[in-house]
Amino acid sequence: MSFMLPKSMDRPKAPQGKSHHRRVEPGSIIAVASGKGGVGKTFMSITLASAFAQQGQRTLLVDGDLGLANVDVQLGIEPITDIAAVIAGWVELEDAVTPVDGGTGDGGFDVLPGRSGSGALAELSSDEVSRLAAGLTTLSLQYDKIILDLGAGIEANCMRLARAADKALIVITDDPSSMTDGYAFMKVLRGYAPDVDQHVAINQAANRAMGQQTYEAIAMACRKFQGYRPPLAGIVHRDEKVREAVRCQRTLISTDPTAQPIQDAIAIAQTFIGRSGGRDLHY
Repeated sequence: MSFMLPKSMDRPKAPQGKSHHRRVEPGSIIAVASGKGGVGKTFMSITLASAFAQQGQRTLLVDGDLGLANVDVQLGIEPITDIAAVIAGWVELEDAVTPVDGGTGDGGFDVLPGRSGSGALAELSSDEVSRLAAGLTTLSLQYDKIILDLGAGIEANCMRLARAADKALIVITDDPSSMTDGYAFMKVLRGYAPDVDQHVAINQAANRAMGQQTYEAIAMACRKFQGYRPPLAGIVHRDEKVREAVRCQRTLISTDPTAQPIQDAIAIAQTFIGRSGGRDLHY
C-alpha cells in the first residue's frame, strides 16, 4: 500500500528478510476503544495481542492513536519505522511492522507502531486516514487477528479507523466519566458504523460482582436508548502487577502469566476466536 505524498530523501530503511503469510480470507480486525483516556485501553490491547499470539493466532497490534501513540513505549521497543513513515511514503505498510517476543514466526506478535512523543499524525486529512484504514484491511490477509488500539474519544479520525474493524471492544471502568464517555462512544459508533459488532470489557474491576454491576449499567443504557444490548466480552480484575509491567515496559503475560488480569484477557481472547480456534492455554 502506498500513500502518494511527498517523499523525503532521508527515508528510513525497511526491515529486511520479511516473509509474508497470506490467508485465503482476511483476518478479523478488532478495534479496542474507550470514551476517555486512563482506562487501560492500550494495556488491554497489548495483553490481548499477547493472548492471541499464545493461542497460535498470527497477530498484529496497530497503534491507532494518531495523536498520542504509546504502544512502543509500553512495550519498550525502538521501531525502525512507524505509521508516520508510511504516511510520508517512505515504506510500505507491511514493511513498517516490528516483531515483539519473536514476532509471529516465533510465538510473539507484530506491532505497527505510531509516532510516540509527537502529534504529527493528529491532523491527518480524512482521505489519508481512510487510505490507512483500507491498508489495514489489505494487511488483514497476512494475519488471523489485527488489534487496532484507537485513541480515546469520538473524534472523526478515530471513527474512520474504527469503521475498518469488524468488531469493537469498548473498555470501560466503574469511574462515572468512563461509563458516560464509553456509552457515548458506543452510541456514535453505532450510528457511524452500524455493522461493527460491539463488545464491552470492564477493566480494573475490584471483583467480578462489581464488574458485572458496571456492565449491567452500560447494557441497560444501551437497551433503553439504543434498542440493543452489547455482549460482555469479559471482566479484567484490578491488580498492581499491571502497573508494574507498564513501568518495566514488558508484557505481563511474559513476566507473570498466572496473574489474574492475564487469565481474564485470555478469556476475552477466547470469546473472539471461539474454543475451536487456536489452542487453549493452561498455566
